[in-house]
Amino acid sequence: MYSEKFLSNAIRVALLISSTSALVVAGQVSAAEGQAESIERIEVTGSRINRTDVETASPVTVISSEFIAQSGYTSVEEILSAQPTAAGISLGATSNNGSGGSATVNLRGMGVQRTLVLLNGRRMVSSGTGADSAVDLNTIPVAMIKNIEILKDGASAVYGSDAIAGVVNIITKKDFVGTQLTLEGSRTDKGDGTSKGISILHGLELANGNLVLGLQYSDRGDIIQSDRDFVEPGESSFIPEGSLGGLVADSSGGFKPRDSSYDFTKDSYAQTPNELLSLFSAYNTELDSDTALSVDLMYTRRESTQQLAAQPANLDLLTSNLSSVHLNNVQDVYDELNSTITDPDDLNVIGDSINYRRRITDGGPRIFSQETDTYRASIGLKGYLENDAMWDISATYGRNDSKDSVQNSIHAGNMTNSIYSDQNSWFSGESFDKSFLVSEGILYDEKNEGGNEQFTLAAGYSGVTESDIGYAIGFETRHESGFYTPDEVTQRGESTAAQQFATDGDYSVQSVYGEVSVPVTDELTVEAATRYDEYSTFGGEITWKLGATYRVNDSFMIRSVAATGFRAPSVSELYGGDSGSFDYLSDPWGNELDAQIEVNYISDEDLQPEESESFTFGVVWEVAENLSTTVDYWAFDITNAISRIDVQKELDTCFSGDQNSCTALNITADGDLTELSSRLTNIGSQKTSGIDWNVSYNHDLFKVVLDTTFLIEFEEDDTDYTGTIDGNIGGYSDIKSNLSVYGYVTEDLTVLYSARFIRGMDGEYDGQQFSTDNVIYHNLSASYHLNDQWAVNGGVKNVFDTEPETVLGGNDMGTVPSIYDVIGRSMFISASYNF
Repeated sequence: MYSEKFLSNAIRVALLISSTSALVVAGQVSAAEGQAESIERIEVTGSRINRTDVETASPVTVISSEFIAQSGYTSVEEILSAQPTAAGISLGATSNNGSGGSATVNLRGMGVQRTLVLLNGRRMVSSGTGADSAVDLNTIPVAMIKNIEILKDGASAVYGSDAIAGVVNIITKKDFVGTQLTLEGSRTDKGDGTSKGISILHGLELANGNLVLGLQYSDRGDIIQSDRDFVEPGESSFIPEGSLGGLVADSSGGFKPRDSSYDFTKDSYAQTPNELLSLFSAYNTELDSDTALSVDLMYTRRESTQQLAAQPANLDLLTSNLSSVHLNNVQDVYDELNSTITDPDDLNVIGDSINYRRRITDGGPRIFSQETDTYRASIGLKGYLENDAMWDISATYGRNDSKDSVQNSIHAGNMTNSIYSDQNSWFSGESFDKSFLVSEGILYDEKNEGGNEQFTLAAGYSGVTESDIGYAIGFETRHESGFYTPDEVTQRGESTAAQQFATDGDYSVQSVYGEVSVPVTDELTVEAATRYDEYSTFGGEITWKLGATYRVNDSFMIRSVAATGFRAPSVSELYGGDSGSFDYLSDPWGNELDAQIEVNYISDEDLQPEESESFTFGVVWEVAENLSTTVDYWAFDITNAISRIDVQKELDTCFSGDQNSCTALNITADGDLTELSSRLTNIGSQKTSGIDWNVSYNHDLFKVVLDTTFLIEFEEDDTDYTGTIDGNIGGYSDIKSNLSVYGYVTEDLTVLYSARFIRGMDGEYDGQQFSTDNVIYHNLSASYHLNDQWAVNGGVKNVFDTEPETVLGGNDMGTVPSIYDVIGRSMFISASYNF
């Protein structure tokens, strides 16, 4: 049953819609009573009203399937991450540590959870390895894409939650007849990263409609980090020989200071392998002259792998359980060194416990594997009435099931017991057989399960009055659920990896919305939308949008939109089990030996929704017959953001004597980070603004498109990140630009040159300032139609093999892989046959 509050707010929204429409109608001059021909109306991302003009008050970027194919893009993530509007940090093929094999998009750098992903205008289920708050873009096969539309404006008043930073709407191929077979492959010039794929698209006329069936398979090859010249050897204090109190075994049965480190880059992936199998279909038919049926089905199977160096074991051993011989040998070295060195690094005074570290290379590298199955089914009916109004109803179901595992994990308790029972072997520096580690119960395979489920029912009614006022009203109900069940050993905290508890929860939401588009004059059109969403978790939220377009003349238009938005807390944010994360942090007390420090992440069932305000103002100008440009200023302001406190900032403040910061992190004033925690709260904020500039020139022989984003400001939690780069939050370059030049050599031969520019950024890590240089990536490709059946396409990405910029404290390979290309020069080729 719907709550009283929901019904009352729904009525308020309905009254607001009707009164707004009535006021606008009263001020209109009635249009001509009839027209000789009907004008085709189309659906545009960002509006529920079918309209005749593609240019609306909200800026939209459209990426065609032709551009995707000729650029050699094989994944949606690769397409979107190259856009100037992308910033911050996101997951993709080069995310090896902690990605779970997922791929995400981060518009404006405002967070992947604040970008709404739609498929044919309807929500995609969150997907990944369980209880996820974002869509795994791997689930959407490139072969089925007709075009991708990026709405670069807040759209909560139209689509509801998550559309704070914008919307990515993926439109699939329909009305296709025939069969198309495509084979593709790619490889780097270093001889690695070999990838291949095949897709089949078949369409036919069936029962007064069109049926499209498709299959796509792709296999992405791996690249090892140490095989790239720019990657410096890793230096970890966790070494295969093991260290006791910072000391390692010497040749005489005693100990000496550790004088070596471990290079973890030799076993870690720079590009992660995955296999994707997608099946999809679309059926569209007219049941009668006024009613149409559409059905979309999709299934994607992902099998992905990440690989990290062998598991490091970090154990605090009770000195009461250790032999006095080993403890005395350690103490002798301490005494000797302390006679000449004050507070030597890596050496600890022996107390009730002593630290033992060992890299378990005897067991092999950590191999993270995922198997995910994503299903989506959507059915809709659309009807046309005599007054040119349209009604539609739809039902969409999405589900994501996952199983993931970690091979060669370490059971800390069993390893500790094994050390106590055979100290001479463990402290000798000698290696072990893997069979011994298995028999002792030290090595095990961690197995986890998770999933997401979404069901949406929607109904809408839209049309145009005799005064050419467009309107739309509708209702939606949606249910979301998610869970993630870690391995029992992980839940009990008996693994050497971070402890994590189970996640399980769900919520439901009911929504009503309304939208109007009013031609005040022949030149001025005003748009308005409002929406009410009621959640079972926190209550209701009202959002609105007000926009306008003004055509100065046939070639110049001004547009603007002001809107409010919100993002509801996700299942994982509300009900996520406590989980550990090894973050790159600097310990001001100097107690931690490594840059990665474990932080316990905590969720909160009482979280409230984030709230936002957005504003865009721009112009669309057709400068000449073949030259056009758009310039749009945009600004977003998020309050009540769901965020974690800045752990590094609070560590530094606690160190300087602020007890409140120590309490917030659950640590002691003397730097005991054992219980270091970070809780989700509604304390965060974001402010960002900038300018998008697009120029397009068309000629009979060539076409040039320049797309640039100028970042004016990006501030998060009162910290200015404009023009900076950081290993934890990614990069916020103040200028990012894409240039595409199409050359039409002949009717059958097209050449494409593209370049991606990233302006240099500044950063700071561990008190050290650094800067990155400007980077330009050049790409070149050609497409040739041999005849009506055969077409080939090939090219080179990163033609000049430009290396990534060094980022101190970067999240991998000494850089930020989601910002810079860590793969290097690669070649691709594809061939298509139509029959």
